[in-house]
Amino acid sequence: MNPQRRRWLQQIGALVPLVAGRPARAQAAPAPGGAAAGPAPAGVAAGSAPGGAAAGPGPAGAAAGPAPRGGAAEPVAEAPADPVRAGRPLVFPQDHGAHLAARTEWWYATGWLGSEAAPTHGFQITFFRSRTGLAVGNASRFAARQLLFAHAAVTALSPAGHGHDQRIVRWNGAPDAPTGHAAIGRGAVQLAGWSLQDEGAAWHARVPGRELGLDLRLARTQPLLLQGQAGFSRKGPELRHASHYYSEPQLAAGGRLVLAGREAQGKGRAWMDHEWSDEILSPDAVGWDWIGINLFDGSALTAFVLRRADGSALWAGGSFRAAGAASRPFGADEVRFTAGRRWRSPATAASYPVEWQIDSPAGRHTVRALADAQELDSRASTGTVYWEGLSELLDAQGRRVGLGYLEMTGYVGQLKL
Repeated sequence: MNPQRRRWLQQIGALVPLVAGRPARAQAAPAPGGAAAGPAPAGVAAGSAPGGAAAGPGPAGAAAGPAPRGGAAEPVAEAPADPVRAGRPLVFPQDHGAHLAARTEWWYATGWLGSEAAPTHGFQITFFRSRTGLAVGNASRFAARQLLFAHAAVTALSPAGHGHDQRIVRWNGAPDAPTGHAAIGRGAVQLAGWSLQDEGAAWHARVPGRELGLDLRLARTQPLLLQGQAGFSRKGPELRHASHYYSEPQLAAGGRLVLAGREAQGKGRAWMDHEWSDEILSPDAVGWDWIGINLFDGSALTAFVLRRADGSALWAGGSFRAAGAASRPFGADEVRFTAGRRWRSPATAASYPVEWQIDSPAGRHTVRALADAQELDSRASTGTVYWEGLSELLDAQGRRVGLGYLEMTGYVGQLKL
């Protein structure tokens, strides 16, 4: 065996415990008591639809598998370079798809079912892609160029409950691998039977399962929202800490959820994010706090802060878009998160602020979790623990004006992507 092949096999062997492709064990814990799409926003290439029509059926790349008997498998080419940079226009539907040269990427959908006054359930599904940096220049179909992860969670408010599950596989980037793939040029991610598919007018999210599952249609009602400066979102004082980032707020959600074997059906509202980066976090950042809230008047509020180890803000950002209006991006000095009531996880002992006062150009708001126990232990896939949960947005008078999701990372240990 030549030395190069030996080194490559050693690298793959180091990944085997992480990427066997088996589903991780689901975990559950009790929780305590619009308008039609308009013109494409600035920064979207001319001629591209806000949502983009889905391409025809067919696989779009997935985990490595053995070559068929009787012949060698086709080699897999390296992904072309497309660095994250200011001024790069986002083009749709192509940019709904994967960007395999970027180091990190995720597609993220959250939402709720029920009524604005009495939501019954929250849901989250996230697909992650991570470029490993292994086997560069090796065209073998066994090369683990990418890792694919997926997380799903369901929260019930009455009776109270929360559950989550996770998946992970290695992927060589080939367009015909069956166990997991992320399509290029169209929004389609699949991993061990879980999927998120752009169908043109809507996203279709599917997680089959008897104990925890979902099957939801998330229909577009508004144009895309490009975060930051035309989709270039700074994440730190240095320009290299940035991502391409867009959101799809005010999605009309409908379908079914399963938690602890109980099925619920309904309608509600959802939020979709897609983000990719070459280097998203500064070494000084231990994690972030983030909200994506659909307001009842059709507006959308995004806000985030990246924290240092002492809890101070390293960077901040976000945006506000009123229904039918242009988005107003926030500067790093225009957003402030002030922690309120905290909840301590009995599983990890992490202390999470489950109530925040958030000051931004959109005004002063309070974000409050609708259930405390919405922690996700994903150490079997992404290797981290974070809090992600259904929350309400209150105005300065204490009135509920929106619902959405609060995400908090870096409370168990420094987040590493």
